[in-house]
Amino acid sequence: MDHKIGIGMIGSGFMGLTYSEVVARHANGCRLAAVTGGRRATQLAADYGVPAEPTIDALLARPDIQAVVLATPDQDRAALTQLAAAAGKHVLAEKPMAPTVAECDQMMAACTRAKVNLAVVKTERFRKLTQRAKQLIDDGTVGPIHMLRTVSAFPLPLTRQLFTERQWMLDPRGGGLFMGMASHNADFLRWLTGRDAVRVFAQATTFSDIPAPALSVMAQIVFEGGIMAHMMITSELPSPSLPSSEVRFQVFGRDAMLDFENFEFLDVGKGDKWERIYTPERFDYLKEPKSPIRLYPHIGVIQEFVDSIREQRPPRIGGAEGRAAVEICEACLISARTGAAVTLR
Repeated sequence: MDHKIGIGMIGSGFMGLTYSEVVARHANGCRLAAVTGGRRATQLAADYGVPAEPTIDALLARPDIQAVVLATPDQDRAALTQLAAAAGKHVLAEKPMAPTVAECDQMMAACTRAKVNLAVVKTERFRKLTQRAKQLIDDGTVGPIHMLRTVSAFPLPLTRQLFTERQWMLDPRGGGLFMGMASHNADFLRWLTGRDAVRVFAQATTFSDIPAPALSVMAQIVFEGGIMAHMMITSELPSPSLPSSEVRFQVFGRDAMLDFENFEFLDVGKGDKWERIYTPERFDYLKEPKSPIRLYPHIGVIQEFVDSIREQRPPRIGGAEGRAAVEICEACLISARTGAAVTLR
């Protein structure tokens, strides 16, 4: 396939901007064809010199579009995926793939019937730092993994601002801020271990007055082979929050330990010392949304999606991977509600 894949952007918020920039100026073998959805769609389309379609149906009807990126609230992705698949368009869904496993299954079935690719955004797998950490596991440096610990934490003032700007996160049909954060951590635990989760026990609550459930969750996750993992997700810490805790991971193996924060550092503990072996380049997340440093993992996501279409193969991070992360997150909420451990199939 020699022609460029025409991509339609559905959603015009921060991630719509992110992936429009990647498709238009960084990824190979694709081009931005049109934009729709959200109050910024007209301006976003104008910024990249492409049409702003008035409706999703109009965008999906365009013959110059072969694929779409769903940069939308998670509660809308199942319906949008079914529409896109019925129109013969390949789909890249932002994370979490959907708020429930049942909706993930609907998305996968629709794309299977239509014989189109379904890929899911997992940027944590495409960072230079996290790929180095994965390499240290795969090459045997850490030895067999025994335990893992992960924490993602935001200060409460930032959370209040986030809910003011993103009212859709309060929609009970969606996965909320918890699933938006935890889908990263859950997927990353699976990726690092190379194992599926088999049992989840969790507690969840909201300590603040924000009218959203499960802003603070602590979970114990058992993976195949008896690997134990602890996951803490909270967006209710007092300022200044914890240092280096936006996406923090610790891996404890038989022979060595890893401690890393995706935007800060990668340390290896082995023998009688800790050694810092990687420090990523810095950027200002809010002031430099188009920084190539920030965009690097997003470029990897888009490039893999486009390559899968051009090479006529399944995407490497497809619906099953997205579903597995949602399954862990949903199990946390079920366990917290029932007070019992949840066994995963």
